[in-house]
Amino acid sequence: MFSFSAYFTGPLTSSVRQLLVFAWTQTRACAFAIALLSGVAVSTLLPGLPIARYDLLVVYGVLLTMLFWLRGWETGRDIAVISVCHVIGLAFELVKVSLGSWSYPEPAVLKFAGVPLYGGFLYAAVGSYICRAWHLFDLELTRYRPRTTAAVAAAIYLNFFSHHWLPDVRWPLAGLLVAATAGTSARFTVRGVRRHMPLALSFVLIGFFLWVAENLATYVGAWRYPYQLHGWQPVSVEKFGAWSLLISITVVLVAASRPSAAHRRG
Repeated sequence: MFSFSAYFTGPLTSSVRQLLVFAWTQTRACAFAIALLSGVAVSTLLPGLPIARYDLLVVYGVLLTMLFWLRGWETGRDIAVISVCHVIGLAFELVKVSLGSWSYPEPAVLKFAGVPLYGGFLYAAVGSYICRAWHLFDLELTRYRPRTTAAVAAAIYLNFFSHHWLPDVRWPLAGLLVAATAGTSARFTVRGVRRHMPLALSFVLIGFFLWVAENLATYVGAWRYPYQLHGWQPVSVEKFGAWSLLISITVVLVAASRPSAAHRRG
């Protein structure tokens, strides 16, 4: 005989609960990014201010960082890693903006070579997500090859500069990244249940959601691609693949800052 009570306590309901908890924990891990993008969106609605919007967002980013640190949501080690992400991101921005890949069309005082300092916080937000996810999910990498993965990630980062003058080798590098992470799993906990996912798959999933976030960010005026200067258009799907590759750099940095027990051989 069918039992409603058995249905609502059965494996299907347990899986749904696991999924909901997983989604909620992911949202908590994205807290910095959500707050930052919300600030960007709100800033477009503010009336005329005595300081430029980009400069105001720099102050907002610093205050957000201090809040997360003082509240204990991010440790001093996390802040150090996130700061490195900020610097690497600014270097990336300086090259890409100088080559016309995208632009920050509004004026600002805290702006160098066309790049406002707040642009680094967009990459810091990605670093914050990885750090918080590591804590909230009790993340652990198994069969992780730190040196090999770091070497491939560094080559990926450099290729995003060099492909403007040299052949673009992102697809061969994508293959090398899959090979470097073959057998590597990201183990995480949801409602007391230990689960795992291939690290390469996590790169693809994170890359997809970063592409979605990039669409939202450009929609609220965080920056502009050339084809968006006269009206917003969706970000090219090619950026999905780019983010899936670039996220490897952030994961390598965060993994390097974790205790050695955070990435085991088996």
